[in-house]
Amino acid sequence: MTEDRTPAVSDNPEGLAAEEEIKGRKNGLYSEVSDELAASMKSGWADTELRDLRPIAQAPFTAGRRAALSARFPGERLVVPAGRLRVRSNDTDYAFRAASEYVHLTGDQSEDAVLVGEPAGDGHAFHLYLRPRSDRENGEFWLDGYGELWVGRRHSLAEAEVLYGLPCRDVRKAAEELAAGTGTTRIVRGHDAELEEALGEALDADRDEEFKVFLSGLRLVKDAWEIGELRAACTATVNGFTDVVRELDRAVATSERWIEGTFWRRARVEGNDVGYGSIAAAGPHATTLHWVRNDGDVRPGELLLLDAGVETTNLYTADVTRTLPINGRFDALQRKIYDAVYDAQEAGIAAVRPGGRFRDFHDAAQRVLAERLLAWGLIDPAVYDLEKVLELGLQRRWTLHGTGHMLGLDVHDCAHARREAYVDAELVPGMVLTVEPGLYFQQDDLTVPEEYRGIGVRIEDDILVTAEGNENLSAGLPRRADEVESWMAGLTG
Repeated sequence: MTEDRTPAVSDNPEGLAAEEEIKGRKNGLYSEVSDELAASMKSGWADTELRDLRPIAQAPFTAGRRAALSARFPGERLVVPAGRLRVRSNDTDYAFRAASEYVHLTGDQSEDAVLVGEPAGDGHAFHLYLRPRSDRENGEFWLDGYGELWVGRRHSLAEAEVLYGLPCRDVRKAAEELAAGTGTTRIVRGHDAELEEALGEALDADRDEEFKVFLSGLRLVKDAWEIGELRAACTATVNGFTDVVRELDRAVATSERWIEGTFWRRARVEGNDVGYGSIAAAGPHATTLHWVRNDGDVRPGELLLLDAGVETTNLYTADVTRTLPINGRFDALQRKIYDAVYDAQEAGIAAVRPGGRFRDFHDAAQRVLAERLLAWGLIDPAVYDLEKVLELGLQRRWTLHGTGHMLGLDVHDCAHARREAYVDAELVPGMVLTVEPGLYFQQDDLTVPEEYRGIGVRIEDDILVTAEGNENLSAGLPRRADEVESWMAGLTG
């Protein structure tokens, strides 16, 4: 990391006034800028405009998505912000991740950016508001803490027009220009408070919610380009799991953090980042569904539940879980529980097909798990038969969660889509979803035998609905218990 941008007041030998001191803290300067230095920084720079650019690969697809959006809201101005940087602490920011709605419609990932669709004829004329190149004439590129000297080059507006196939304007004028507009306006809320304030009474909360719901539903069926991204995410994720198994001995010597860091390294090498906080849950931590502290011991003889996914550079994420024996071999009880979850996942995956209902794979997996819980006597078969268990949901004490969700730009993609278009809908080719049943026996659960307590197992794969049925995009990772053991032995032996 570069030098601290916030020198102490005692480190300021020039005794700057308060306003100048604050400016110096922001950009790391320790003294006033002389006229001679300012003049020097204005000149002597090469022309770096890029003139051989081509449109991004997804440009034809983003244009099609905008056309669908335009058809849904004729005659209304549409505003989709990318979002702004968020402060992590003092003068450091969280890594920026553009809003999924904005990325889906543009392919761009710039902070502060805004997509605007102005009504035009029977449709809309779309344009982007973006930050232009840092101004060298006024010194912005080196005096501003977010100038290009500090944070790197960004595309000029002319370059962006080529890349995204859209007219581009200076985003610093966005709030003023949008506030001056008239007519019905919709905005995706929660990403840009300044724009929401500027638009003020032109906005309506119910209209904006309807807008967000539509944009979420627009992502339910993936196009060919998106499916390619999800394939790439799954391939990189398989590589990340492979890395983890190769380094399990290092995790045993340290902690779950080694596992988290090992997978994260692969995510950064082959993609943008992890698509969500990795769950590296060893031993009883596997019974905590979203264990992301990842600070526990990794002990041979116990299981490791690793739930992790690589997010591609275009922000599409995989979401895969494997439960692995840390010493490479399942014991008898671990295998019994693992096999039950595997059989449940097999039943769930088999139910993923065009014309099937979204809920079908969950119901199929839950039925298998309920059967096993009855067979093991954890639910008394003398009191409840299978249908009654499912009716009352008694298996949920140990299965806990739904069996899957849509996947794409968000790990829980399309979460705001209409219920009838998602959880109550029929599956169609192009949908991508997870199938992830699990069994979790808490350490303090006195209703199960002691040897079960502290064991958690989940198996999760990313499934594409095809015209013929389905395709497991994450099939590069073994799932059957014997296959898992052989795979691990080949990597660690």
